[in-house]
Amino acid sequence: MFAKTDLELLDCVARLGSFTAAAGQLHKVPSAISYRVRQMEGELGVELFHRLPRRVELTEAGQHFITQARAMLRQMEEVKAQTQRVASGWQQTLRLALDNVVKPHRITALIRDFYRHFDNAELVISMEVFNGVWDALAEGRAEIAIGATSAIPVGGDFGYLDMGEIDWAFVMAAHHPLANNKDLNEEVIGHYPAISLEDSARTLPKRSNWQLPHQRRLMVPDWPNAIACFSEGLGLGCMPRHYAEPLIARGILVEKSLPTPRSPSHCCLAWRKDESNALLAWVLDYLGEDRDQLNREWLN
Repeated sequence: MFAKTDLELLDCVARLGSFTAAAGQLHKVPSAISYRVRQMEGELGVELFHRLPRRVELTEAGQHFITQARAMLRQMEEVKAQTQRVASGWQQTLRLALDNVVKPHRITALIRDFYRHFDNAELVISMEVFNGVWDALAEGRAEIAIGATSAIPVGGDFGYLDMGEIDWAFVMAAHHPLANNKDLNEEVIGHYPAISLEDSARTLPKRSNWQLPHQRRLMVPDWPNAIACFSEGLGLGCMPRHYAEPLIARGILVEKSLPTPRSPSHCCLAWRKDESNALLAWVLDYLGEDRDQLNREWLN
């Protein structure tokens, strides 16, 4: 119904909340933007934007339309990218969703070995947090997930392997006000922010790392940012032990005991079943089925 440029125009107006701002970004005059939006609203038979004195807001119908429009734009870009890959000899792409808890150096080794083995395929890796891993599988943004935590919260034809458990350490900076306190309780701990990662799920319910009831959170996107906040003494919380131990050994962090210790998290390897996917089959064979080996190499 609408051209790609029309969808991009609507997306720009929706993001900036202004015909004038969109006009500046698209190098057009505001009247041209406003006129084209009116034309599209006329073709649809619905109003997409509420016109307010200094800005515009999406109507309920407009919100639905822009969500679908953005999905179409992503699909168009993917078709374009796939076509370019075919022209360049890259005939296949495998998408991996990795939970932020996995060891970074192991990811590098997988990438190296994949590209050594395949000369006409590419690997696309996304780092996810908590249910964001399952979200990527459920939405088709990934064919395989490594280090997915908790139980499978989505329906579908998935295979999975147990990767064992990941241990957590309750830590804080060595200079944190509670670092020398030997008798920690929930009331004392609750006065300081709990550093936690923001769940990257888009459609599934979000989960959080750890916090006490009514405790303020300090939400960050990944473990490198979390480590920086821990090291600066900006908060306290639970960190995967393989991240925490080197910092504890260097005297940057100290480990303390929680009144109610956090239980280890169960992790797994999960994938969308597809017997025709040779890239997926290679990665699964590469990773192996040994639970202890998977746990040792990727998690602990």
